[in-house]
Amino acid sequence: MPLHLAVFATTPLELLSFLLSVATVWFNIRQSHWGWLFAIISSATYGLVFFGSRLYGDMGLQLVFIAVSIFGWYQWLHGDDSHDKLPVTSLDTRGRWTAAAAWLGGFAVLAWFLKTYTDTDVPNSDGFLTAGSLVGQLLLSRKKIENWHVWIIVDILYVALYLHKNLILTAILYGVFVGMAVIGLRAWSGDTHTGGRRLAME
Repeated sequence: MPLHLAVFATTPLELLSFLLSVATVWFNIRQSHWGWLFAIISSATYGLVFFGSRLYGDMGLQLVFIAVSIFGWYQWLHGDDSHDKLPVTSLDTRGRWTAAAAWLGGFAVLAWFLKTYTDTDVPNSDGFLTAGSLVGQLLLSRKKIENWHVWIIVDILYVALYLHKNLILTAILYGVFVGMAVIGLRAWSGDTHTGGRRLAME
């Protein structure tokens, strides 16, 4: 059943996914491990939204997000060498090149798969943003500050994609995500020299 908000229509499922996703990023900024629970639930609901819009790369991405969220939840609680809460750290030069190569390699594979085996009308953009989101989520699971750089790029491009697919509320969500990613980057930047504990919440 459609819902009409202001000048655009949405669905109860998209609206629920919107609210859960905003809560997820807010908890991530605050370094609360409870954000991973919201990530799991919002990924499940958004998987259904994207299936209905033939964004199969994004749909599959939500399944990966659920798995990575379980991994990330454990990492944030027990992930450093002393099995203590994971601190905020930065990638070294090699790590940045590896992340960039993984993004491009993932894009090539996903775009080919989407063109060959699905009826999506946006295989390249879907593949590129899906690959970037995977890289961002993996960096987030290890509390690497560069995850916010990835999310800023990805979220800006997702706004355009979701406007094209007429997912107006989700486009607005990703516009909000851009601002929240900037806030997250600034907050975590002050944390890299304090062991990642300053903003940490239970």
